[in-house]
Amino acid sequence: MLPPEDQYEIEAKALEALRSSDDAPDIRLVDCREEEEFAVCRLEGAELVPLSRFGDEAAAKLLDDDRPIVVYCHHGMRSMQATMFLRRKGCGKVWSLAGGIDRWSERIDPSVPRY
Repeated sequence: MLPPEDQYEIEAKALEALRSSDDAPDIRLVDCREEEEFAVCRLEGAELVPLSRFGDEAAAKLLDDDRPIVVYCHHGMRSMQATMFLRRKGCGKVWSLAGGIDRWSERIDPSVPRY
């Protein structure tokens, strides 16, 4: 189950449970790290929209989609900025991955390289 819209983060374990559920919603994963970081590791199915270009690219790529969005970065700071940006633009179903890809690697999938 997705968090309520008055929350701004989703925990790694909750996202993993959603992704592995048979009746999971079609969640859009957005990586807001930079290209060099994306090359090191990423979550399967994620699309790259770097925070450095987020304002320009997010409107074109993300705002016309009704799917829930989970944004992640390395530790969760940049993804929270991106989440807040999207919320201000009218996206209610967007959450930041708490702890970022680092926490995902630590708690969910240790095969995801940490850096």
